[in-house]
Amino acid sequence: MPSATENRDKSPLDLDEYILRHIDAEGDYLHALWRDTQLRLSYGQMASGHLQGRLLKMLVQMIRPRMVLELGTFSGYSSLSMAEGLEGDAELHTFEIFDEQEDFIRKWFDGSPYRDRLHLHIGDALQLVPKMDVRWDMAFIDADKRQYVEYYDMVLPRMRKGGFIIADNTLWYGHVLERSPRESDLQTKGIQLFNDIVAKDERVEKVILPLRDGLTLIRVK
Repeated sequence: MPSATENRDKSPLDLDEYILRHIDAEGDYLHALWRDTQLRLSYGQMASGHLQGRLLKMLVQMIRPRMVLELGTFSGYSSLSMAEGLEGDAELHTFEIFDEQEDFIRKWFDGSPYRDRLHLHIGDALQLVPKMDVRWDMAFIDADKRQYVEYYDMVLPRMRKGGFIIADNTLWYGHVLERSPRESDLQTKGIQLFNDIVAKDERVEKVILPLRDGLTLIRVK
């Protein structure tokens, strides 16, 4: 039996590596995208990565959506992960507000076997999504944390009954525990308000997974 000292010597990174060795591989294409993201984009850690990517794919396979909405494309890692799980004529529409990332994203989308399923929109999703006559089966929110409540208010009425909203970063590096965030810390305040609103919303079922930086699964009743 391991001693208490041996247990204390195990770091969270050891556990992370153990998990990654015991789940499905991310695949060569996604691994190459991950490396390119770290080399070429600022804040590369924002990409979903191996573990969350495999979870997103499996959630798509479980939910079997026809129309998927993603708010916040970044490098396209999460988009491609979800696209792997799509069936039939299912589509994924992803929105990225920073146009300087468009060339990077399109290169990786166009080189993937899922390019015909992926639709990249550059611009403010809060302005663009309401113009689309679409009922969404699944939505992944991973954009500006200051606007999570606005995203939720926009997306929820456009979801089909039984659809799922997945929100990333809902533990926000533990800052959600702060009772009085700095006045300038609008991201923490945005996540806290979002979490409070979702927790009280009787139109949905919800659970927060302590995966990476927090992942909230929301099912529309």
